[in-house]
Amino acid sequence: MRLQLALDRLSKARCIRLAEDTKQDVDIIEIGTGVIKEYGMSIIREMRELFPDKTILADMKTCDAAKHEVKQALEAGADITTVMGFSADASIKDALQEAEKLGGQIMIDLLEIQSKQRVEELASLGVKLVSLHVGKDQQSKGSFHKDLFKLTEGTNLTVAVAGGINAESLPSIVEKDPDIIIVGSTITGQENPQKMAGKLKSYLKK
Repeated sequence: MRLQLALDRLSKARCIRLAEDTKQDVDIIEIGTGVIKEYGMSIIREMRELFPDKTILADMKTCDAAKHEVKQALEAGADITTVMGFSADASIKDALQEAEKLGGQIMIDLLEIQSKQRVEELASLGVKLVSLHVGKDQQSKGSFHKDLFKLTEGTNLTVAVAGGINAESLPSIVEKDPDIIIVGSTITGQENPQKMAGKLKSYLKK
C-alpha cells in the first residue's frame, strides 16, 4: 500500500519543500492540476530532476486531446498521468496507447462516476489503474467514504483513493485494502508535514 502526496494550490517553492520534507514516507509525488496550470510542464521537469527516485504523477485531468496531453506529461518526466473516467472511449484508448509507447501509466480518475457499468467498460478498454475520488468542492458534503469501493468490487483494477482522507478516517479505509492512499491538505496543511506523513504511513499495510 503506497502513500501519494497531492501537492495542489501551492507555490512551486512550497511544493518542493513539502516533497523534500516528506520523502521518507511518501511513495508517489502528485503534482496537482492547479500547480500544473500555474507552472506548466516545467514543474514536472524540475520535480523529476530533484526527486529522481520517486514516482511522479501529473494530475492533468485530461478529458480530450489525450494523446497530446499524455505525451506532454510523460515526456516532461511524469511516470503516471491522469485521465477522466467520463472521457470518450477514444480518448481513453489513445491515452493508454500513448502511455504504453512512452513507458508510463494512466490513472483513470473516477470523479463523479457513479456507475459500476462505466468502471467495467473502462476495464474492458484496458484500464488497469483507477482513482476513487471525492472532489474538493464535493467534500463540503462529505469526504471519501468506503462505500465508493463498491464501484471496483469484483474487478482486478489497481485502486487509489482520494478526497479529504485524514488520520481519523484512514484506518477504516485501509481495511478495504486499496493500493494507493492519496492525501493532500491533511499533510500539506500541517505545521509539521513530515510528522503527519509518518503517522499516516504507519497505518498502511505493507
